[in-house]
Amino acid sequence: MTASTGSGSGTRPRRRADAERSIARIVAAARGRLRSDPNATTDDIAKAAGVGRMTLYGHFKTRAELVDAALRDAVQDGDRTLAAVDLTGDAYEAMRRLLVSSWALVAESAALLTAAQGVLPAGRVRELHAGPAVRVGELVRRGQDQGVFRTDMPTAWLVGVVQHILHGAAEDVRGGRLELPPGEVSDVVTKSVLAVLATPPAPGP
Repeated sequence: MTASTGSGSGTRPRRRADAERSIARIVAAARGRLRSDPNATTDDIAKAAGVGRMTLYGHFKTRAELVDAALRDAVQDGDRTLAAVDLTGDAYEAMRRLLVSSWALVAESAALLTAAQGVLPAGRVRELHAGPAVRVGELVRRGQDQGVFRTDMPTAWLVGVVQHILHGAAEDVRGGRLELPPGEVSDVVTKSVLAVLATPPAPGP
């Protein structure tokens, strides 16, 4: 009995490890396929992951669950990237650095976000983006304290505007409505956001 129990306990961790590797492979494949085609099916994703449909559905019961996992994984990766951005010093310049990094991530995941918006409730999409929104909000408030960002509008509204500009620009690029070289798009997006955030000039006499 003892030998049997030991064998079983050794098998279970191996099975868990195998399952975790399978899940990671499926989620990575979902991110890749949905980035190129937001309408990619579970069959497309299973094929890209090199697994059968039964294996995929053993981990994700619906396409929505899989899309949720893919977006969550992408946001977590992006959040780690943004956490490494230097946000010290002048809030205006710190925001410029954050926007450049944020745009690169948003542009890469525009189609993935489109897929998520098609199958997930709006509240869930906002929830998954809560971390990046908090970072932007903290920086906006610091800029307001420093006098470089406007205080005549609610901080939450300004954060929302930042997100709308980033995601809207990514959709325009993906849809062919903003035909600019990647470097120029980043510059336009950054300038647009900073123009909205900047403290307006004092009225003349």
